[in-house]
Formats: sequence, C-alpha cells, structure tokens
Amino acid sequence: MGMRGAGLVAGATSLALTTALVLAPAASAAPGDRPGAAPTTKAPATKKPAPKKTSEPKQQQAPSGGQCNKPSGQPASAITQQPWAQRRLDFEQAWPITRGAGVTVAVVDSGIEAAHPQLKGKITGSFDATHTTPTDCYGHGTEVAGIIAASDQRRRNVPFVGVAPQVKLLDAKFTTGESTDDNTLLPKAIEWAAEHGANVINVSARAPDTTLLRQAVQVAKKNDVLIVAAAGNVDKDERGKESAGYPANYPGVLSVAAVDQSGTISDFSNHKTRIDVSAPGQDIISTVGTGYIGGQQGTSFSAPYAAGVAALVRSRYPKLTYQQVINRILITAEGGNGQGSGYGMISPLQAVSAVLDANAKPGEASAARPLSGPVPIAHAAPVDHRTRNIGLGVAGGALGLTVLVAFGGAVIPMGRRRGWKPGRIPALPTGEDRD
Repeated sequence: MGMRGAGLVAGATSLALTTALVLAPAASAAPGDRPGAAPTTKAPATKKPAPKKTSEPKQQQAPSGGQCNKPSGQPASAITQQPWAQRRLDFEQAWPITRGAGVTVAVVDSGIEAAHPQLKGKITGSFDATHTTPTDCYGHGTEVAGIIAASDQRRRNVPFVGVAPQVKLLDAKFTTGESTDDNTLLPKAIEWAAEHGANVINVSARAPDTTLLRQAVQVAKKNDVLIVAAAGNVDKDERGKESAGYPANYPGVLSVAAVDQSGTISDFSNHKTRIDVSAPGQDIISTVGTGYIGGQQGTSFSAPYAAGVAALVRSRYPKLTYQQVINRILITAEGGNGQGSGYGMISPLQAVSAVLDANAKPGEASAARPLSGPVPIAHAAPVDHRTRNIGLGVAGGALGLTVLVAFGGAVIPMGRRRGWKPGRIPALPTGEDRD
C-alpha cells in the first residue's frame, strides 16, 4: 500500500504517524517524499525516494539486505540559534531539580538511530514488531527521541537539547514508514514497552479504536506506565469530518495538541480527540539520522515535549502513580488557549517544582507555588526627608537646650559667689613665662 497523507487515517484498519512535514517553499512534495530540511526553517529539502506500491503492509517489507535509505540530516552548524520551542518552554530551568535520571522512556515509533551523537548510549532495550531491521529507515522515531532525550552538547556548539537529557530509552519499533495497514503492531509495541521497564511511553501515532489497542493501554496502566500520545493531525480536506485519534482519546492517556510560536493551537491539530495539554508542534528542530532536521510540524512533535516533562516529574517524584503525574502536569499547565488546548501549554518548571498534594486533581487544587527559586525580600521603605529633617531639628534643639542648662547650672552659682566680679589670674613666680 502506498504512503498515506501525513497524519491521516486512511481507513478503518490503518494508523498513521501524526507528522505533517514541511518542505522548503521552492520544493514540491510528491507522494512518499520525506524532507531532509536543515534545522533552520528556510533550509532546502532533500527527498527520500517514494516506496513502490504494494498490497502488502509496509512492515512486512524487509529492506533488501537489511539496508534502507535512512535520512542523514544536516550538521549541527546548520542550527543558527536556540530552537524556539526550547526558549518557549524553558525546560532548562527545571534541570537544577531533575534532568530525568532514573526514568526510562519508550519511543513507540519507527525506530531510533542509536548512532546519533546526542542519543549514543541511551537505548537500553529494543523491540521490532515489523521484523524488518532495527534501523530507523524513516527518521520519525529518531526525531521524537531527540526531543525527549538528546544530551546537552552546548559546549560543543550544539544549541539543540532534549527535555530530559538523563533519561534512558526503549526503542519499540512498530512501523517502517508513515503509516501501516497492520493495526496489531502498535499494541504489540506498547505492551512490550510496558512490560520491559518503561516509566513513560511516547506514542506519536494515531490509530483506530481496537480491542487490541485498548488492551495494550490497560496493560500499561496496570504496570503504572504513563502513556503520552499525540492528538493527531487533520488535513484541510478532512476538516469537519475528522474523528478522534487513539490511543490519545482513551482515559488515562496524556493527550497532546500542537501550538505555533504565538501559542495558538495549530490549524492541523485534531479537535475531535480529547485534549489534555498543548506543546510546540510547528517549525520544530530535532535529531534525524546522525544529524538534524528543521521545519517539522505535527502533533507528533508536541507529544515528546510532554513526554519529556512527564519523565522529569517521574524522576522528581518517583512515588507518584501515572495518574498523579498526569494530574500534576494538568494542574501546572499555563491555562487553556481556546478550543483544542485542554488545560493549556505544559510548564516544565512548575510541573516539577509546584507544591501540590499528591492526590490533587485538576480544578480542585489551590494555586501552585514554586518549591524552589528566588525568595521575594521586602524592600526598605522610602525615606521621608521632610519628617527626617523635622526630627533632626527637634533633636538638635533639645540637645542645645540641654547643654545650655548644664552650662548655666555650673556658671551661675560661681558668679553669685564672686558677686559677678571677673576672676583674676594668679601671678606667676619670677622667672617663669606665661606662655
């Protein structure tokens, strides 16, 4: 089967990765093309050859000789400034409290490029439901993994960093491309991750509601694993006819919508899906191959920002259940911004630092206050110069009067005894000077 439109559900038995990929203005997108845009949003794009049409599910098509045309990405030097999503979320403020150590995040996707410089050594386990190759031939999973866990290499002039750079990763591969006709593979990948040490599972995919998928989500819940899922994308032609995406629409799953740089909900973000929070999902920069890619958009990229925050919270509060972690993220979100925004933009610092009851629920908690940060100190009251001058004058007058009284008390009696006659200096002995 050919490639599906990005983020679209092609039929009742298919699922699609929720990426709407952006090409440079001069490039035209052919079916199956994948941009290799540089991390600046105006960078030129390179194309990935479209796969041949076939009636077989793509997961069953093992690349010849185990090889694939995986994207290589652009060098780090192509990132000319700190990505806007990092500036907006400012998750580095939470790093003095936690960077995600002790938490394992599963990326249920197209695989992870283990050789990427910012992802090396982070993958502790892998599973390939497609039975093809563990390599990320499509690049999507590596992009998601980078947003979550890319190590801090700013000393090497790499501005891009992940939300929780100290987490470990599980690579749970369920697709080799943009979509799949085999909707049994996503549930298999979720269950494997839930049973192999994941604390958080990121699912940047939209699937139909099936018994197997519901069961996989229940397995995760029973294992106290928090699933973060993309709400899904809606093409212009689908607007008004869209349906809810799963697993995001299931209760107990953290569902994430996309916003642009102004904080407005992206027009492609699915409003039919139940939304919990929103996160950056346009003009996104991330890892791909052994390099970087920019100009990405889709709720696929909003979800890993929220998954990274969930990892920070689980690291900071390891005794909280998955639902308590979700509640903390909802309570500390910045507030809704119109239809499809849920409780609003995720707030990494507040999520890990706010003082909340462990059982607090959205709408029931009092205003959160930061656990750490600057302590306000009252400033000295402004000086009232008029009052000060009056006080000084009174004090000076009183002191002068006191001195005068004391002088009078000593001099007056002496004057009276002499009858107020001037005193005499006694004569000096002969031969002595007066000076």
